[in-house]
Amino acid sequence: MKRREFIKLAGSACLLSQAPLALARETPQAERWRKFRLTYSVKLLQQGDDARLWLPVPENVGDYQQVSAPRWTSIADEAGFTRISNVPAFAAYWKNAATRAVTVSFDVETRERKPDLQGNHSSMEEADDAQRNYLQPTATMSLDGIVRNTALAATRDAGSPLQKARAIYDWVVDNTFREPTIKGCGRGDIKSMLETGNLGGKCADINSLFVGLCRAAGIPAREAYGIRVAESRQFKSLGRTGDISKAQHCRAEFYLAGAGWIPVDAADVRKAVLEEKLSLDDPRIIALRERLFGSWEMNWIAFNHERDIQLSPHHKASFFMYPCAEVANQASDSLVPESFAYRVEASEVT
Repeated sequence: MKRREFIKLAGSACLLSQAPLALARETPQAERWRKFRLTYSVKLLQQGDDARLWLPVPENVGDYQQVSAPRWTSIADEAGFTRISNVPAFAAYWKNAATRAVTVSFDVETRERKPDLQGNHSSMEEADDAQRNYLQPTATMSLDGIVRNTALAATRDAGSPLQKARAIYDWVVDNTFREPTIKGCGRGDIKSMLETGNLGGKCADINSLFVGLCRAAGIPAREAYGIRVAESRQFKSLGRTGDISKAQHCRAEFYLAGAGWIPVDAADVRKAVLEEKLSLDDPRIIALRERLFGSWEMNWIAFNHERDIQLSPHHKASFFMYPCAEVANQASDSLVPESFAYRVEASEVT
């Protein structure tokens, strides 16, 4: 492919419609759609040949997220929208280029998520192979030993899958805490958290703990990796707009027969407790805790669900939520936008 400037618009829209992240049967919603423009601006600063870039990108999700107008501009040897391990991405490659820069943007419409939790959800008979895949351990999430024992203890008095999921959610909220000194969103190493007894972490730690305990208890569950794009109606600490370069946020879901994928976010309960300086028994936290079992405020855009993404022979990511790059086979630090360098911006489109 000749090096030249590319500008790609709706021609990639079909890519963003493939393999939707979730197909939950949502209740009819009165919530209006909101449209956001998400823009990446990247300029690789590391010196060396053979530079590669990967950006996590959104795609259509159920009936609460729709993507349009994907576009990018760059002078690159190769570039475009693609899928890596069935995860949507934008990838670019430069060979001996003096300037290695790219701009990628999307319009994303979202609306509140609140699936129907009413009715009989006593079995998992509707779970298919795709759901059962989210019962498996991963390279960085073991489900035996202390993980299984903790799950069994947390769900001892629960009967149905819904009751078990709620018992695990409550156990995670009650026993974890947000640790602000951890870099980025954390590692999601739940076995180490449980073995050391240090249950402090960030969103990828706390919500991965919920996911792992659910799987160990026989409930399909998965992380949802994405980014905040607007202010929150709930607490200031749960929103971000403008420069969102450090606003990545991991959420979680569990699968419930007859209802589909159910959203939860134990990590944001703990974030609000710390950053709003409130206790778990504060009425505002009690209300937030109830809301975040079964709903998401969609001031957030979803990217993907997958762990342990092999981006290249030299680059493996525990999760794909941040921009990733390597120059001369050396990875850039995704958690330091200024030295990478990248900027992610969000604005609401009226």
